[in-house]
Amino acid sequence: MWQRSVCVGLLALALGYLCVLGPELPLRQLSASLLGTLRRARQSHWIVSLCSVVRVVFPGHLFLVSSSVNACVDVVLSGVKLLEALGLEPGDGKNHAVLSSGQDLGEAFTHFMERGAAAERFFSDAGMFQDIARTASEHPAAQLYVGGNAALIGQKLATNPDLKILLCGPVGPKLHELLDDNVVVPPESMQERDEFHLILEYQAGEQWGRVRAPTANRFIFSHDLSNGALNMLEVFVSSLDEFQPDLVVLSGLHMMEGQSKEARQRRLMEAVASISDIPTDIPIHLELASMTDQDFMSNIMHQQVFPLVNSIGLNEQELLFLTQAASGPHASLASWSGVPDVGVVSDILFWLLKEQGRAAQRPSDLTRIHFHTLAYHILATVDGHWGNQAAAVAAGARAAGTQACATDTIDTSRVLLKAPREFLTSHTEPPARISLNPDEPVVHWHREGISFHFSPVLVCKDPVRTVGLGDAISAEGLLYSEAYPQ
Repeated sequence: MWQRSVCVGLLALALGYLCVLGPELPLRQLSASLLGTLRRARQSHWIVSLCSVVRVVFPGHLFLVSSSVNACVDVVLSGVKLLEALGLEPGDGKNHAVLSSGQDLGEAFTHFMERGAAAERFFSDAGMFQDIARTASEHPAAQLYVGGNAALIGQKLATNPDLKILLCGPVGPKLHELLDDNVVVPPESMQERDEFHLILEYQAGEQWGRVRAPTANRFIFSHDLSNGALNMLEVFVSSLDEFQPDLVVLSGLHMMEGQSKEARQRRLMEAVASISDIPTDIPIHLELASMTDQDFMSNIMHQQVFPLVNSIGLNEQELLFLTQAASGPHASLASWSGVPDVGVVSDILFWLLKEQGRAAQRPSDLTRIHFHTLAYHILATVDGHWGNQAAAVAAGARAAGTQACATDTIDTSRVLLKAPREFLTSHTEPPARISLNPDEPVVHWHREGISFHFSPVLVCKDPVRTVGLGDAISAEGLLYSEAYPQ
């Protein structure tokens, strides 16, 4: 199967933290070294500098990953600059499930910018979207990148020369040009025109009218019918026999929200049938994204999508939406206030694996959930199915810090720590109280056959690019994970 060695540990007390690469260590040996001494920082905060070293050992054979279904070209630019270019005025925020006008766009962007939260929405008016996309792509500050969860995860994994990626999705000429050479696109996935997604970024402290962003993040919107219909899913599944992957990554279910209720219900059932055709000995990871329709999310959970996959990746917005859609633990919580409470997150992850996973001896393959938020990550796994998860969660946390700052290693002058230094592991069961220790950068606890691995994240103060962080995190965590044959 696939196996990865051990990696990084991330931890610091107070505002910052240091990680540099040191000598290589043997496979699966996790080590943290205190590299710095306590020193007084500005504003009287103490900094403890730590580092873990990593040696990645791959199997002797080529590691193959199939990634599907959504792929596009991301047009990335400042959200404030685009709204100004469109002639929109600052106003009050409002959460729109679907965007149908420039006013809806301005209100939805303001709503999420005020909260520092990521979100993704469908723009229903095709003509107006094309006009907005043209304005965005022609803006002097706009940048074009590989987009779509499947393509982003594939592109991230393809940076490793020992991996070969099969990508199935609507791939137009510009996207094909942007893809890494290690990414293989079947001819059936090529199309004449690219699908464009607009990524409106904002920085921590940036203002739009009266709103000031508490943290850096991004707002995504598109009028994407190809990805929304999962047009390439059957092509993808039919390609697996020849490609023989070690891992399958699926994404794009959230794009179906732009369809009518009847159309997406029909397509969801077809998707379930196709996913069921994937050989059971190939681990399947499903990457979730922002959604607004609770009935649709409930269908995804209960109509055999979750039980068909082995692993799920999600952030705090998606996790809260899941429990609200299914009336799970803490479903009455309307939104997160600041850094998501670790005990609340742990309760929901435990419930998901118990109710939708194999932990309760259900006919389900779901045994792993990778949760990521700005301040920390948690990997929850059913015992006996996954190994090397301490390394995996730490690797994901390291990727978050380096990619946001666009550096190969962590620059301590550009990062800070927002993770809680002490927390409870549950609010529904007798909890443990855990205090972070600089000598143990990854924290572990256990609950009824489920293991939890927690790692703080080095948060980039002035991120260069926030889009794709979740996909990079999930890709890195998968790269270091080991799925045990069952």
